[in-house]
Amino acid sequence: MSDTNFDTKETEQKEGFQETFMSHLFELRDRVVKSAIAVIIVFVSLVYWAPDIFHLFAKPMLDSLPAGGKMIVTDVTGSFFVPMKVTMLVAFLIALPIVLYQVWAFIAPGLYTHERKLVLPLVVSSYSLFLIGMSFAYFLVFPTVFQFMASYNAPLGAEMSTDIDKYLSFAMSTFLAFGITFEVPVVVVVLVKMGIVSIEKLREIRPYVIVGAFIIAAVVTPPDVLSQLLLAIPMCILYELGLFIARFYLPKTESPEEKTA
Repeated sequence: MSDTNFDTKETEQKEGFQETFMSHLFELRDRVVKSAIAVIIVFVSLVYWAPDIFHLFAKPMLDSLPAGGKMIVTDVTGSFFVPMKVTMLVAFLIALPIVLYQVWAFIAPGLYTHERKLVLPLVVSSYSLFLIGMSFAYFLVFPTVFQFMASYNAPLGAEMSTDIDKYLSFAMSTFLAFGITFEVPVVVVVLVKMGIVSIEKLREIRPYVIVGAFIIAAVVTPPDVLSQLLLAIPMCILYELGLFIARFYLPKTESPEEKTA
């Protein structure tokens, strides 16, 4: 009789787990669909201006081209799909707060109250810093790099022409590199808040972080020294900013000596 009751309870637990899992799966599907709809709505609203958006996107390169230089299309469908890709990127960035809200609404029920209070500022700061990183690349890095490359092309006497698809790939990778780089303060704060690494330890590894910043910059940026400095130096500054902000997010188990350090 006891064995029968045990089997019944085990069956009920399995069924309850399956129902809970399926309900979470359905909710995740709904959140993904809502996020996709938000991006599509913004994209459809912007698609009419896709050529203008691409022209604004390519302005740093166009302004740096010498007289006679131009952007070209080497793919039959490039003149259509490249502006569409750029417009989709802009639509995603505009709709990203809605996407992040859907993520937040999905995970919030499983978080403690203090974790909820931490997640919202981190999401807002991450989104803001990513946009700032992209803006830094667009307004400062792009003009500097393109003018530097154009100056090297001039002595060769060659006509400088750039394929729009290759420019898109370069710009996307640069945006991603600088956007992620500007997330350094958030990473530092999370590591300290979660108690994974202490502020004192992060201060001790500062020399290694500086070396790592220059190595990363050398890998993800063009081969000129100036563009590498434009990535490595902000990364180091943002690391220091993260250390400063993390002082206000010390875990409760932090020792008094380290709090006053």
